[in-house]
Amino acid sequence: MLIDKKVSNFLDELASNSPTPGGGSVAALAGALGAALISMVGNLTVGKKKYEDVEEDIKKIISSSEKLRYELSQLIEEDVKVFNNFMATYKMPKDTEDEKKMRTKKIQEALVEAAKVPLKTAYKCLDIMILSQEAAEKGNINVISDAGVAVLMAEAALESAILNVKINLRMIKNEKIREELSSSIKELLLKEKGQKEKVLKKIEEKIR
Repeated sequence: MLIDKKVSNFLDELASNSPTPGGGSVAALAGALGAALISMVGNLTVGKKKYEDVEEDIKKIISSSEKLRYELSQLIEEDVKVFNNFMATYKMPKDTEDEKKMRTKKIQEALVEAAKVPLKTAYKCLDIMILSQEAAEKGNINVISDAGVAVLMAEAALESAILNVKINLRMIKNEKIREELSSSIKELLLKEKGQKEKVLKKIEEKIR
């Protein structure tokens, strides 16, 4: 699995002439890094006498961030899987009318799946952005800058994932599915708006 590779090996694969791993996997990885940073902030807060009154809240933050880290780690691999499946549909036979119809059907199904995976990534990155605000508000002041890095990583991951949804969206012929995916993108961007700024403002206030 990609997640088990050395960083250098992953980067070598990313830089190669193979289309996978690509931007979708990088988006998921960036999100997972953001989640891991929130966990770090939490783990450096738990057990500190100064933060006893928020310890239970911090433990919940860690539980949520670790769940997101795991889920995004899986999406790194899942993005490769759906893209490879999409590419395989183009190799299907198209000699007869029935084969052409089946090939077209499978291509469209694969496109939808290839759009849904980065959409999942984007939603999870939104969760990280929201979680990073609580980490910034309640976490150990000595490491709250890392909550800021987390929100920046998550924002980049979210918007990168949306780009990967859009590139598939333009080829999907089913109008209802196109509208549903477009609506989800609008919802994400609306919820994301101002979230990064709120987190960074809170951090700036604390570290002045």
